[in-house]
Amino acid sequence: MDILTCPDYQPTPALLKDRIILVTGAGDGIGRAASHSFAAHGATVILAGRTLPKLEAVYDGIMAAGGPEPTLYPVDLDGAGEADYQTLAGAIEEQFGALNGLLHNAGELGQRTPIANYKADTWEKVMKVNVTAQFLLTRALLPVMEKASDASILFTSSGVGRRGRAFWGAYAVSKFATEGLCQVLAQELEETTRVRANCINPGATRTRMRAAAYPGEDPRTLKTPEEIMPTYLFLMGPDSQGVSGKSFDAQPK
Repeated sequence: MDILTCPDYQPTPALLKDRIILVTGAGDGIGRAASHSFAAHGATVILAGRTLPKLEAVYDGIMAAGGPEPTLYPVDLDGAGEADYQTLAGAIEEQFGALNGLLHNAGELGQRTPIANYKADTWEKVMKVNVTAQFLLTRALLPVMEKASDASILFTSSGVGRRGRAFWGAYAVSKFATEGLCQVLAQELEETTRVRANCINPGATRTRMRAAAYPGEDPRTLKTPEEIMPTYLFLMGPDSQGVSGKSFDAQPK
């Protein structure tokens, strides 16, 4: 697999002007930073997540910074079903007419333990949030994205989703599945739509999930979510038209 980077990308201030972008897990970490960054470059962001107060805080921050007014959409990917995603797609189509971007950012870490000790219910939850929910949400939103002049689907991958690593269990397996889903989808879309699909590996970033995975790590040694946004902006904006089915590192090695 060829891993791409764009470390020197410089987005224009109005890169995402008039674009509608949905971000899952928008209330915290990378999702929060991406929502602020997309809005700062002109996008109207649909803030999706399971914790309403966190979404409201992101909303307030975007409004205080002078960005376009976001839309809040509380959703729990672990509990949502097919009908819930269809309802979301219908609401977006009714309000906006089309969708230009979808960032699959929400994720479940699960256990850090050998496969022999892995709990079945935890495995199922990780796979549902990290894989099945992304499939259902993408499938529901594709008709709305196909109405845009161009549109981008961005899946969140991981280094352990490219080469398996002991004790990463369902999380690693789910990220292998994410890479595969992206590649299959990109090939299916490339000849018939203006929708592209790519993966991004954020790398070691100062988030709560990273702290849970590496409790002994000094977070001050890690990049902040805000520092890795150039690659997200590139893949969400029009400069990445024609790029699909690829896997990117947000932090070059």
